[in-house]
Amino acid sequence: MAIDILNSNWKEFRPHAKQWWGELTEDDLDEVEGRRERLIELLQQRYGRTREEAEVDVERFLVRASRFLRPNH
Repeated sequence: MAIDILNSNWKEFRPHAKQWWGELTEDDLDEVEGRRERLIELLQQRYGRTREEAEVDVERFLVRASRFLRPNH
């Protein structure tokens, strides 16, 4: 999936990210600012995931959360 979908739609994805990853704080989500790499790093830290596991988790999240985007995106 294109990396920039997270960045360009972060405002829409953010509430879903909070639900998906309850261990991430509001400050964490502020820090992510739609940056895939930072999200992966935080998932590794908060959940003890390997890099590969965190990458897969982000991809799954993007597929699911993309369903919530407005049609004009």
